[in-house]
Amino acid sequence: MSGFRPGVRLGIDVGKARVGVARCDRDGLLAVPVETVARTDAAVARIVELAEEYSAMELLVGLPISLAGGDTASTADAREFAVALRAASGIDVRLVDERLSTVTAHAALRSAGRSQRSSRRIVDQVAAVVLLQQAIDVEKSTGAPAGAAVPDLQEPV
Repeated sequence: MSGFRPGVRLGIDVGKARVGVARCDRDGLLAVPVETVARTDAAVARIVELAEEYSAMELLVGLPISLAGGDTASTADAREFAVALRAASGIDVRLVDERLSTVTAHAALRSAGRSQRSSRRIVDQVAAVVLLQQAIDVEKSTGAPAGAAVPDLQEPV
């Protein structure tokens, strides 16, 4: 675990209707689902509450980029959500590549015998678990945090 920074992190899968939230333990051994937050004006505030509840040291927001590595229709939305989280929480926020996290989540739920319809409420949490676990694994294997830091817009650039 050389280079791994201990501390609880939240993984956040931003969708148009729902936001999946996952967390890991302080040692980054396991990412687990926390909650699916309705995508309303109160979503950022709820995630800040969860970050405080779990004493999160970092928020990892999934960045939906295309398989070719370019922006998608949802990329700007995820970036804006991450900036809002950074401003509201004061906690470090990183954008991490989430290619295939939702696909992986649906596949895992299907293999567990759940239909896409019955999985709708939890697939966002499972996608958040997938992206968080991938980010933890990257940091543990490389010694560097996954993704790109979202700047604090109140600091001079």
